[in-house]
Parts: sequence; structure tokens; C-alpha cells
Amino acid sequence: MSESPQPVSPAMLKFLARLITVLTATMILGLLVIVGLFVTRFWGAPDVPLPERLTLPDGARATAFTQGQDWLAVVTQDGRILIYDRTSGALRQVVLID
Repeated sequence: MSESPQPVSPAMLKFLARLITVLTATMILGLLVIVGLFVTRFWGAPDVPLPERLTLPDGARATAFTQGQDWLAVVTQDGRILIYDRTSGALRQVVLID
């Protein structure tokens, strides 16, 4: 003997409909905020200018690049990290990777 389902009150249905509407609006607003932050943060020029050209030693092929406040680093295929001065582009240091 199965019990028959209880009817749902119209007030509860109105509450659920409003809740779904509010949650949908919140998700849309959150997505717009995220897109807006991406656009405003990545739209402008970089804070620190990069040199026009870096000269790698003979036979070196770059595989990775990173930068700091006043330096640039290039990881080469032959296991070296070449650290350059940001403003002049001069080679500052060579670090060997074992």
C-alpha cells in the first residue's frame, strides 16, 4: 500500500521559482565580473618594458622564458639558465642545470 504524494503548495513553488531566478542572476553577474577583471587586468601594456632583442650564445635554443623586476631568464635546451639585465639586455649570469 503505497502512499499518495502530497500536493505542493503554490507558495512553495513561487519561492523555488524566485530562488532559481536569484541564483541564475548571481551566476550571470559573477561571470560578468570575472570577464571584466580579465579584460581590465590584461588589456594594458606590461608594467615593465622588455628589451627589443636578446642575443643567445652560439648554439643555444630557448625552451622557456621568465622575468623578474630587473632581470629576464631564458632556459636553453642544453641545460643552462641565462639571466639577462632587463634594461640593457646584457648577459648577467649563467646557471648550469644538472
